[in-house]
Amino acid sequence: MEVTLSVLLGIGLAAACGFRVFVPPLVMSAAALAGHLTLAPGFDWIGTWPAFIAFATATVLEIAAYYVPWLDNLMDTLASPAAVVAGVVVAASVVEGTSPLLRWTLAVVAGGGAAALVQAVTVKVRALSSLFTFGLGNHVVSTAETAGAAAVSTASVVFPLLGALAVCTVLAVALWLLSRRRRPASYHAPDRR
Repeated sequence: MEVTLSVLLGIGLAAACGFRVFVPPLVMSAAALAGHLTLAPGFDWIGTWPAFIAFATATVLEIAAYYVPWLDNLMDTLASPAAVVAGVVVAASVVEGTSPLLRWTLAVVAGGGAAALVQAVTVKVRALSSLFTFGLGNHVVSTAETAGAAAVSTASVVFPLLGALAVCTVLAVALWLLSRRRRPASYHAPDRR
């Protein structure tokens, strides 16, 4: 059961990386410092004060960058690969009780996949917001993404099953949004009789 909960925790934190890259590591660092989160061997550095300060600084800078009109879309371009890498690392850092091969396989496939899927949806939502609101609605999108990252990260650490439920909901919505495509209207040639 402990392995299952650690895998759910890892997937939840990885999915939250799709919203904001540095919020989940910050939540993890705070939880580890408080003694509420046990990290996998080799990842103890996440639960140190220097790591906490670095994650807090990076989080503030990342969140602030998303409120600058032209920089927010550039951040999406930079954050896409960074979110996948962060998703893999946070997932691997909490999965315990497995072999290193299984831990890293789960981290890459489930953690990286969850982060990539959530990030893809956030990029699409921001692009639609930029298109239809000329960027004026991007502040609302940024606030929702930050809140989502904080909520999913915290839920995953406090109660991994609740975090997994939140992730499943986010991923279901993400898949639904990504699968929606506009179909071209049927073209009927004019009747030339």
